[in-house]
Amino acid sequence: MKAQPLLLACACIAALLAGSAAGAAPATLSSADQGEIAVSYQYLTTAFYQRVSPQVVLDSVRSDLLATLRRAGVASATLPALHANGLAGANVHAIDTEVERAVSEAGHHSSAHLLSYAAIDGIMRSVNDRYTVFLDPREYAALNQDLDGTDFGGVGIVIQQDDQSHYISVSNVIPDGPADKAGIQQDDVIVTIDGISTKNMEPLQASRHLRGQQGTTVSLGIERLGKPLSAPIVITRALIHDVSVFEKMLPNRIGYVELTVFGQSTGAELTSAIDRLQQEGVRAIVLDLRDNGGGYLDSAIAVSSKFIASGPIVSVEERASNVTTWEADDTAISPPLPLAVLVNGHTASASEITSGAIQDSGVGAIIGTRTFGKGVVQTIYPLGDGSAVKITTARYLTPHNRDINHLGIAPDINIAENAAPRFGDPSRDSQLQRALQYLNDQLARLSDNNN
Repeated sequence: MKAQPLLLACACIAALLAGSAAGAAPATLSSADQGEIAVSYQYLTTAFYQRVSPQVVLDSVRSDLLATLRRAGVASATLPALHANGLAGANVHAIDTEVERAVSEAGHHSSAHLLSYAAIDGIMRSVNDRYTVFLDPREYAALNQDLDGTDFGGVGIVIQQDDQSHYISVSNVIPDGPADKAGIQQDDVIVTIDGISTKNMEPLQASRHLRGQQGTTVSLGIERLGKPLSAPIVITRALIHDVSVFEKMLPNRIGYVELTVFGQSTGAELTSAIDRLQQEGVRAIVLDLRDNGGGYLDSAIAVSSKFIASGPIVSVEERASNVTTWEADDTAISPPLPLAVLVNGHTASASEITSGAIQDSGVGAIIGTRTFGKGVVQTIYPLGDGSAVKITTARYLTPHNRDINHLGIAPDINIAENAAPRFGDPSRDSQLQRALQYLNDQLARLSDNNN
């Protein structure tokens, strides 16, 4: 989960820096590097959801610095052991001094800045938590891109290779995008791109042909319902933003909604997707969270609130047993619709918050296989140079106070994935077939009750 840096930490960090400066100030480390080491130490020791041993932190920093030196080719590197002090500022100063010694050992093999990164990495590794990590600028940018998407020049479709014809087919069309406005439809088969056959073309290769500078055009030869269109469809590329929600209508007016990630815009995208389905007369919904590794806590609350009218969504327990409970935000679908949620072993984090809330509230059935079991929450603290530290700051509990960390969520209806599934295609997706069976039974029962 992502957050802005904690404002309440500013005074403490200033004190740390002052404490470090009170000793012999390191001569090589820049003030920026010293500041990033100080704030990283402060964030970990005050925000990590369990008690942190300062001595373990210092030992981990030394170990990481030695490993970095050896990877850089300084095989004989040695660094003195560090001893923790009761004062945080003194411990930060000890880390600064150790980095200085590492710089001296490194010579031309490494830089003070990279060794500062190694120290911060050691600070994070000290708690032996797989989710508490240092992210260099490239890794932090990639994480943001994964969660929030990126912008590119394109036509606004999601593609795959058709199993039977081996041409490129359209699995989703981004609403109001260039392809949508030009008349491209879901399940269209793209047989040519600018006259080039897509027979046996990999989706990645096809994507390179489809993307391009905004304002340029691309010509698509289309086959629809087994018949070629009379003329190619020419599309003018525009700025496309990655979306995280895709929807389509399945037989018996059951809406299928796939979430790929819980990003900043996912809640708003889900609202728009459901609005479109409601305009088509949707009677029930499949929410597909398979292979969704999670994202932002706020997004999980927004998504859950579309299906839960009132009551708790999730409780977050921070250090010292401070518990905050988030309630539904009064944006639920009205009237409520029968709901099935698809999950698997890669359904994790924010996806499990939503799955657990829906299961505990009884508004839908969880179908598939046991989820991943990531029941802890991370906060991302950006650092000054574009890097960041990601720290586990809390664990979460479902509305029934279940701790699912390392346990996952057991589905209400357990069904394994079929071999070589194609998610979203009822003919190739056994879990979706079971969800449709469940929802059709629910619709039949509602119909009987209304007669």
